[in-house]
Amino acid sequence: MAGLAKAGFFMHAEPIVRILFPAPLNLGPGKIRLLEAIHSTGSLSGAARKLHISYRRAWDMLDSLNRNCPVPLVETATGGVRGGGAKLTTQGIVLLERYRELEASVKSLVTAEAADLMKLFEA
Repeated sequence: MAGLAKAGFFMHAEPIVRILFPAPLNLGPGKIRLLEAIHSTGSLSGAARKLHISYRRAWDMLDSLNRNCPVPLVETATGGVRGGGAKLTTQGIVLLERYRELEASVKSLVTAEAADLMKLFEA
């Protein structure tokens, strides 16, 4: 193992933040990326294309979020002459910001702890 540590294989610790609330609401990187993509594209279909997932998968993820949160995180408009659209609600934007802040805090902590753990692999 010491050889691996010196070769730089363990130098970068990248935590993944997944919050397991009481079922069925779970929040992790996939749903957060979906919210960000909706925010940047203004549509669910555009978000699905951006993330390289099916529209159905994106719809299921969004439906799960909106059904299981006390307030909707995304408002959608059905298509028509001018097309549909989707936008984050104020609560959706707050959730996105708070999750990214939490993720940054976790990353900082894990980076520091991982550096200490790496000392165990030094010769």
